[in-house]
Amino acid sequence: MIKLSYNIKKYRQDLTDLVNVGDTVIELGCHLGGTTKLLSSKCNVIAIDNSPEAVGVMDVFDNVEFISGDVRRHEVLAEAFKKVQNCEVLAIDLGGGYHPDTVFKVFYIWSSTFKPKHTVIRNRGILEFVNSSKVSGEEYLSQDGYLDSYNDSGIPPLIKEFDLWTPSLKK
Repeated sequence: MIKLSYNIKKYRQDLTDLVNVGDTVIELGCHLGGTTKLLSSKCNVIAIDNSPEAVGVMDVFDNVEFISGDVRRHEVLAEAFKKVQNCEVLAIDLGGGYHPDTVFKVFYIWSSTFKPKHTVIRNRGILEFVNSSKVSGEEYLSQDGYLDSYNDSGIPPLIKEFDLWTPSLKK
């Protein structure tokens, strides 16, 4: 199942409703750990954020492995993949209401790699797009937290558009 929200309380409630004791959650955009704290009392969390403020804060939580890095970077994905090869829940909280295209690409890369049972995305742009769309009569439904069309195994190749839109990603 894939759930979308923008309201932080709804996002956190969706996550806590989906997570079971002992699950592994990959949290993209953990910020200063508000959601991480709720999740880590119940499950194991791989928390990832590129904010310098998160570095010292995230080390205080039990059941949390923190990776400091940009989730658009292939090496950050590879580092997380070394820790776990799948997860029950993928939590994505990037950009708030901005950059739905980037958030969708991050969803594509991470969900097709880790094949979560559930994905919860917090992004106003994606939610607004979905709520404003009229279905054309075609239905493609995935029952898991990733799209069936991305069912290939392994880490997907680099997405070249990330370099185009974010020159700061270049080494």
